[in-house]
Amino acid sequence: MGTVKPTYVKKLAKQLLKEVAECTDDFELNKKLVDEYTNVESKGVRNRIAGYITHKKKGKVAEPELEPEPRIIDSIS
Repeated sequence: MGTVKPTYVKKLAKQLLKEVAECTDDFELNKKLVDEYTNVESKGVRNRIAGYITHKKKGKVAEPELEPEPRIIDSIS
């Protein structure tokens, strides 16, 4: 298991996911986006935020969309 991410990393990453449409599951691209859209000066914090975004994007892609099963309703007449 990985380490628990600090709250500030999660908050910034979630805000970027909402506001920046270009976020993908590519870590290198996410690093550039975090650098462009935030004022984070620390390389380590930038990488943590980009890694969290990448993790979230990969998780969404991996989950298959399930169609709801049709409900069968028996009517008693």
